[in-house]
Amino acid sequence: MAVAELVVEVTGSVATVVIRNPDRRNAMTPAMWRHLPVLLDGLEADPVVRTLVLTGADGTFCAGADLGGLDELLTGDLGIAVAAEERLAAFAKPTVAAVRGACVGGGCQLAVACDLRIAAQDARFGVPPARLGLIYPAPTTRRLARLIGPAAAKHLLFTGDLVDAERALRVGLVDEVLPGAELADRIDALTRTIAQRSQLSLVAAKEIVDGRADDDRIAWWQRQMRDSGDAREGVAAFHERRPARFSWTPP
Repeated sequence: MAVAELVVEVTGSVATVVIRNPDRRNAMTPAMWRHLPVLLDGLEADPVVRTLVLTGADGTFCAGADLGGLDELLTGDLGIAVAAEERLAAFAKPTVAAVRGACVGGGCQLAVACDLRIAAQDARFGVPPARLGLIYPAPTTRRLARLIGPAAAKHLLFTGDLVDAERALRVGLVDEVLPGAELADRIDALTRTIAQRSQLSLVAAKEIVDGRADDDRIAWWQRQMRDSGDAREGVAAFHERRPARFSWTPP
């Protein structure tokens, strides 16, 4: 039996986390759910990493939670998937889900926890708890509803049906859809663009958009903007028509 694991690849400033469980279409085992937050802690602390990409091996994103471990999930810590999702959502740097094939249940949960979702045309999305007699976790349900709206979320939750990439694009579940052969190049271009931007701007924007920055934190960000030199460098680069050389890194 092939090993079920999360594989990390760091290329330049981009860390790619690959979901790999070939015997079960990259379903997440309990051990994988538990390992993801630990892995993310290390990548967040790595000053080289500016962007994180989450994807699946061999043309499938993730078929959900490994039902072979269902008894452990139901009788043990049902919150391990939510804990992994919440850690991914709180990752300080920009995150992108690169989706091919099935993105179902726990896989959809992880994709929705990313900042951006770029899908190949063969991607399929679904939230199947109603087919299995399960209750989708409350934080996960609310995050889905915030992203695509209550009606679209209820359609996915009530039917358990798979939707194709074009429908996912229409309801806002994904940000872009393109031919599978173009996905890797698009992810590479997008992450390179993000890496060139001010990390000060990106990390602050993510906190504010996600509602995790109170008034004191926003005031702290304003001081960082004044003191870091990124704003002066950005304006100078604009006037000099050259790429900016931003220097701020998370303290």
